Amino acid sequence: MNKPVIVTAALMLILGISLGYWLANRSLDEAREIEASKSDKPLFYRHPMNPSVTSQVPVKDEMGMPYVPVYATDDTRLIEPKGMVKIDPVTAQNIGVRTTKVRKDILSHIVRAVGRVDYDEERIVRLHPKVEGWIETMRIDKTGEEVKLNQDLLSIYSPQLVVSQQEYVLALHNLEALKESPIEDIRHGAEKLVNSSRKRLRLLDVPEHQLHELTQTHNIHKSLHIHSPKPGIVVHIGAREGQYVTPATEIYHIADLSKVWVYADIYENELPWVKQGDLVEMQLTGIPGRTFRGHLDFIYPYAEAKTRTIKVRLAFKNPDLLLRPDTFAEVTIYASKQESALVIPLEAIIRSGTRDKVFVVRGPGKFEPRSITTGLSSDGKVIVLNGLKEGEEVVTSAQFLIDSESRLREATAKMMNPGSEPLEVNPLQIEEEPHQHD
Repeated sequence: MNKPVIVTAALMLILGISLGYWLANRSLDEAREIEASKSDKPLFYRHPMNPSVTSQVPVKDEMGMPYVPVYATDDTRLIEPKGMVKIDPVTAQNIGVRTTKVRKDILSHIVRAVGRVDYDEERIVRLHPKVEGWIETMRIDKTGEEVKLNQDLLSIYSPQLVVSQQEYVLALHNLEALKESPIEDIRHGAEKLVNSSRKRLRLLDVPEHQLHELTQTHNIHKSLHIHSPKPGIVVHIGAREGQYVTPATEIYHIADLSKVWVYADIYENELPWVKQGDLVEMQLTGIPGRTFRGHLDFIYPYAEAKTRTIKVRLAFKNPDLLLRPDTFAEVTIYASKQESALVIPLEAIIRSGTRDKVFVVRGPGKFEPRSITTGLSSDGKVIVLNGLKEGEEVVTSAQFLIDSESRLREATAKMMNPGSEPLEVNPLQIEEEPHQHD
């Protein structure tokens, strides 16, 4: 092969490669120009204050503000997670966006309420006589007096008591006469009669010292004493000297104040925290500087119809009798229940109707709205039961501005795709858009 042919073939090869490269670049540039021309052309224009009002040509609203152009490039955001919001870092700083991480923590709770001091129902005595008769002497005749266990309260004359004493004395005489009888049944019968008579006197509340004296001396007493069955304070006196009383007469109302109950009302959202045995502290205005400690004794199984609160009963020891019934106090219940779970600040939650929502940081300037399920809350924190993972970052400030823009762009996206199903929150991008000025 001669040399001119080889040179000609090499030149033709170089020329072909150059021409192909030039044609390829030209086709790519033309495609870019077409795509750029499409992206630069707005699909329509929307009202700056009302997204439902649109126009196919640039116009101004009634206040002279130009309509905002909507571009076809917005459709490319659909590949991002549903509801993604983009904010320029400078804009985020200007509107005060702050975030915090989802973390595990132990929540406890303190319940504060107003309490009312009351009597311990288990330490109240309402004293009634067991027989009919007349009160002869009252040794405790003033309300507010303190009485001790088995203290002599009054003397009562009762024909029934006199007859019962006579029967007992006759039974004693009978036993004395028959104790030497050779017939065993007779002796046992006499003993049973004495025991039966003595038991009857005890059932009629005849005190032991008078029963002992009657057994030793056989002297029948006209009046018998009534003693206090429990210690306490006389709250009410229902009879006076010389008054005729029956078993229906309440002579004394005695309350033991060494232990008192305090009633308080708590709200329904505080009910899951408290339980029986929780530590309680109490302060009273009439006893400044003194803190009383007790415990939660009982939670009533019903709610108050008017206040929609739940009544709880607190128990306090009162050895110095400083806690007076029907006084008001400030109570603090330290709930022993603690929850270890994922928590976020309460201010991070956007409550919209039937669901709770937060904005999760998905990258620099990217925020995704997400529905969550919340649990108990305390001290400005709330437990997240579902929707977030430990370590994720949520927006705690300016999330309402982000949510407003999200809803605004959602309306725009629906107009851009009128045939598509409505989305909960459409993909968004908050960017500065060029405004057209006439």
